[in-house]
Amino acid sequence: MQPKKIALYVVIVFVLYVIITDPKNAADYVQIGFEGISSAAKSIGDFMTWIADGAHN
Repeated sequence: MQPKKIALYVVIVFVLYVIITDPKNAADYVQIGFEGISSAAKSIGDFMTWIADGAHN
């Protein structure tokens, strides 16, 4: 197996374990993850806008 596939399987098993053993906290973790993704997307959008405006301060 490729190392990437092994790592993906390990992550999936870990996520399923957390969801099954502690579903309340799993929902909190998902919310934190989505907030992080949203923040990253906003930052990339701000950067692209800055570049499109000519990269001025």
